[in-house]
Amino acid sequence: MSHAPEGKPGTVRPGGRTARTRTDVLAATRAELTDTGLARMTVEKVAARAGVAKTTVYARWRDISGLIVDLLSELTVRTVPVPDTGSLEEDLRQLARSLLELFRSTEDLVMFEAIFATALHDREAREALSAFYAFRLDASAALVDRAAARGEVPPGTDRLEVIRTLSSAFYYRRFISGEPVTERDADRAAAVAAHSARAGLLVVPPA
Repeated sequence: MSHAPEGKPGTVRPGGRTARTRTDVLAATRAELTDTGLARMTVEKVAARAGVAKTTVYARWRDISGLIVDLLSELTVRTVPVPDTGSLEEDLRQLARSLLELFRSTEDLVMFEAIFATALHDREAREALSAFYAFRLDASAALVDRAAARGEVPPGTDRLEVIRTLSSAFYYRRFISGEPVTERDADRAAAVAAHSARAGLLVVPPA
């Protein structure tokens, strides 16, 4: 696994004091987001919480957007457990329940809200967010590959669209309508995605 590409905010050499500084600063960034929110967060507050000089933060991360981008890069390289129960619908149900836990975590929600807000005006944040979701979609879609190998879904099923179908209800409820997401919603999203895939509704159309 790697950190941010060379030249990006937060670039570090693995190990040693530099890596510890990055760990402390990103932990402080998460804590500040939870405690004060993006609108009131400053580099000075993050530096004070991390126990480093503000010049260190400015030099490595440039500004708040740089901190948010590096926070997202840290999430991107984390291993994502993908269910493997032998059943597409059960795999999707377990994945949906994992998403539900994410959407119930105040710290995670605050962090993602900050990332989305930053991506609206910062090109680097948009690119990092796109890379994050491409990584997560591809990792999660492994369960669709296994379902295809078992003959549960027709040939040509769009592996990524199955995961998008599952997760769209979560993002709509949380970030558009503001409705809570329940276990019933999670299970229904899994059932809808599984049925759509099995029925051939998510097959890639011919070019």
